[in-house]
Parts: sequence; C-alpha cells; structure tokens
Amino acid sequence: MQLSEVEELEEQGLAPRCRWSRRGFVMTSLATGFALSVQPVSAQTIATDTAGLDAGEVKVKTNDGEIPAYRAMPDKGGPFPTILIAHEAWGVHEHIKDLCRRLAKAGCYAIAPELFARHGNAAAMTKMEDIVKLIASVPDAQTMSDLDATVEYAKASGKADTSKLAITGFCWGGRVVWLYAEHNPNLKAAVSWYGVDRPANELQPKNPADLASNLKCPILAFYAGQDQFIPKEVIEKREAACKAAGKICESKVYPDAQHGFNADYRPSYNAADAKDAWARMLAWFKEHGVA
Repeated sequence: MQLSEVEELEEQGLAPRCRWSRRGFVMTSLATGFALSVQPVSAQTIATDTAGLDAGEVKVKTNDGEIPAYRAMPDKGGPFPTILIAHEAWGVHEHIKDLCRRLAKAGCYAIAPELFARHGNAAAMTKMEDIVKLIASVPDAQTMSDLDATVEYAKASGKADTSKLAITGFCWGGRVVWLYAEHNPNLKAAVSWYGVDRPANELQPKNPADLASNLKCPILAFYAGQDQFIPKEVIEKREAACKAAGKICESKVYPDAQHGFNADYRPSYNAADAKDAWARMLAWFKEHGVA
C-alpha cells in the first residue's frame, strides 16, 4: 500500500479520530535510518555529510513535555536564517535529517521537530494502515503549538535568527506549511511540496484553500503533474482562493513528476525536477527576506 492511499482508508472509516488528550510521549528520541515501510532505499539516495556543520538530535520543550527534533546549521558564525521543516508521513527519518543538512550547507539553521512524538513512531511501522491511523490522531492545533515551541527553542539557542523565519514541508508536511503560514504572523516565507488535502474533521478541520484569506506570508507550492491525489481542480481552487484574498501565492507544476518527486530514496524521485524546485525554494526564501 502507498502513502497516497491515506484518504481512501479514512473515507472507509479505517482511520479513527481521537481528541488531543494524550498524556506522555511515545517517542523520546528520533528514528535511525530510513523508514521501514519505504525499504529498500533507492540507489539514487543523496547523503549529505556533516563537514562544516553542527548537526544532531535535540530536545524541544513543549507545553506538555519534550519532543525530539533534528537540527543542523553551519558550525561557525551565526545567527542564521531559520527554516522549519514539516516532515512527511514517516516522521523525522534519515531523509528529513538529510534535508536539514542540505539547508545548513546553504547557510541556514534548519530544524525538523518530530510532530508525531505523542502518537507513535511512523518510521518503525511496516503497515501503511498503521501510519494512516497515526496521522489521523494528530490534531492540527497540537502541530501548530509544537512548531511554535520549535521556533522558541531555535531563538533561545542564540544561533537562529528567527526574524528571518520560513517553513517548508513535504506531503503531510506540505499541508502543514499552509496551516502554519496562516497561524504564525512572524513567518517571512513558506514553501509547500505536494501538500495533500485531508478529509475535514474535528482534529483537522481546514485545508489550504480554506486558509488563503488568512495567510501571513508569501507561499510557493510545488506540485507533480502525475500526482493522482492532488488533482488539477485542487490546485486551481487554492490559486483562486489566494487571488481572491490578494495574497502572494505561486504554484509550480512539474508535468512529468510523480507525488514525492523530491524523495530521492524512493522510486518517485525525479532528479531534474527536484533540483529545479530546490533552487526555486532557496530563491523564494531569499526574495522574501530569509537569507
């Protein structure tokens, strides 16, 4: 089963809803290696080294405990522009850590909090059905609070310039980017990679098109032309909502790409499109004051 079947399972009632009432944390440290459900890892997988970087796992204090996060930045200088990374459905596994290191190589303070920490270790799950249930249990309000806590952690470090704050995210995290761009007035820029809509419910009540009128920063959204789970109509609806609200929103559709085209560890990887989108993302950050 593929991640893109999440919505189908939810519609069938196989992904239960739950309230934000968990006590304690399932994950106290990050997963090692790549998520088990995406093995074997592709031979094209990119491995970014830590030369010239200060990189590793950290603990972020939240309003109810601590969540693990991966943080990377240049090992000299600072403070650096701050980039939040909202992870995929597999949590902060090796690919997300590598993306942090890539941004650090570009001169940023990049940090990816484990936003599933209270609910389960998605990277260790082998069945997509279990990951679907985990995703369905994560309240949007909790995710926003955890990202706020991550910003505060970065600010307190003295190495992150949170006056130059941006967010990027992939798939599940791509939707989170839109939510956080509506939530945090201190964001300078946001970049969403193939963010998939979710069936509206009590825990996850809104989708990108619903949020356009309240966006607090310019947002750039990347899409794959062969992505069957983000139809053209969804993209057009988001664009129309942004235009009607007078917001700065840009979309880039890669006609031949598949969902997950930046995920170099998976068969969906499209090297040319991923390289182009990454360059566009960095340029977007620079254009809007995150540099």
